Amino acid sequence: MISPPTAPLLLVDDDPGDIFLLQRALTKANINLPQQVLINGEQAISYLSGEGEFANRQEFPLPSAAFLDLKMPFTSGFEVLEWIKSQPQLSDIPVFVLTGSSLETDRERAFTLGARAYLVKPPNPEALTDLLSSELD
Repeated sequence: MISPPTAPLLLVDDDPGDIFLLQRALTKANINLPQQVLINGEQAISYLSGEGEFANRQEFPLPSAAFLDLKMPFTSGFEVLEWIKSQPQLSDIPVFVLTGSSLETDRERAFTLGARAYLVKPPNPEALTDLLSSELD
């Protein structure tokens, strides 16, 4: 089992059902890290910027890693990923795309923008364990 860092996993998805499935897969994989759930790209950027309701870094620390859905309204996961990687203080945060899209063009774009992994929903608990073990150790 991975020893919990003080920083949470950031889970960004506009679909509560998909968040539930990710949390269930994390539990099945015996990954009991703190989590911060955000429901859209705007919230993710506010959280990572430490702005608005997320200004208190003691309460809302930078994440150890982020799971990011690509297909969200208004600010897409692609836009959030590009923004994260353009911020020097955030660019080292591992971003794992977790999406319903199995399109090769989406996969290529995600990796070009800096994603560390591309997982198609629903997540496989064993894949999550391997991924987080390699990224957070």
